[in-house]
Amino acid sequence: MDLKHNARQLRSNMTDAERHLWYYLRGHRFLGLKFKRQKPMGRYIVDFICLEYRLVIELDGGQHQEQVARDAERDRYFIKQGYRVLRFWNHEVLGETDSVLEVIRRAVVEPR
Repeated sequence: MDLKHNARQLRSNMTDAERHLWYYLRGHRFLGLKFKRQKPMGRYIVDFICLEYRLVIELDGGQHQEQVARDAERDRYFIKQGYRVLRFWNHEVLGETDSVLEVIRRAVVEPR
């Protein structure tokens, strides 16, 4: 499995929720922070990452209800690497954008 190739494919085929959140995170628009999207990390590809604040953001669609154990394994991996993981449902990103951005803001400005 070529993670770089898969990440490139994911970047060009973003979900509506990913595209929507990326609008707010890209180009240092959000608090001046640099976010990357569909970034390979270990054997995984994260949806969004802020390396400076060691923050991973994952967006979950309906299929994630069936893969809770796999998502928990991914989260444990990222946490072991020293990252904080935030997960949002796609419908939250699309319908409650301000709340999602506030959770992200708090994750970078407030101590754990």
